[in-house]
Amino acid sequence: MPRLHKLSYMFIMLGILMILFPTAREWNEDREQNELLKAAELIPEKSEAIWNPGLINNYDRLSTRFAEIPVSDAQQEAAFPIPEPIETEDQQTPIATIRMSRIDLKLPVLEGATRKNMRHAAVHMPETGALGQMGNAAIAAHRARTHGRLFNRLNEVKIGDEIVVNTRGENYVYKVFNIKVVAPTDVSVLKSFNKQKLLTLITCDPPVKPTHRLIVQAKQST
Repeated sequence: MPRLHKLSYMFIMLGILMILFPTAREWNEDREQNELLKAAELIPEKSEAIWNPGLINNYDRLSTRFAEIPVSDAQQEAAFPIPEPIETEDQQTPIATIRMSRIDLKLPVLEGATRKNMRHAAVHMPETGALGQMGNAAIAAHRARTHGRLFNRLNEVKIGDEIVVNTRGENYVYKVFNIKVVAPTDVSVLKSFNKQKLLTLITCDPPVKPTHRLIVQAKQST
């Protein structure tokens, strides 16, 4: 009988750990996100725009990231913790913050769509235009299943809503003019136009087993 009691306690403890693990993981990601937001307040002075001709290849890589289950969501689907893939890229200093009042969003923005960066932040695709400058700057984030996390509520954005990007002490205000759902291979959403300062937000659609991309496009107010 004592042995049965010990086994019962052990199974109870395992059950409690399985319930608490996703919550603890999400808490840790929120803590890292807040640290990045603090770091974003100390962004150094402006740099030149970055352009990389490998845009299509890197957009394909972003689609691969969206096809993966975000770490927090994956833990909720598994009975035991899922080992994370080894990632060699170092997390970078935030280059900006992005805010949208309608969906109560404030996120740090990191450079490059790596798994590590996308775990708790939005990411700027360096192959697209520089934030706040001429061209079409793309920012992507996972549409986490937890309400309000990352781009989870991006589907609630409306035409005419404002998106505020703060980078290197300057606020750039964009107004939403286009919202659509496209195939993962549709690179036309990243097209630039002469003398326009555009911002394109990208996330997965639907949030569970995504097959498409939700796109929100905005133009900088003058």
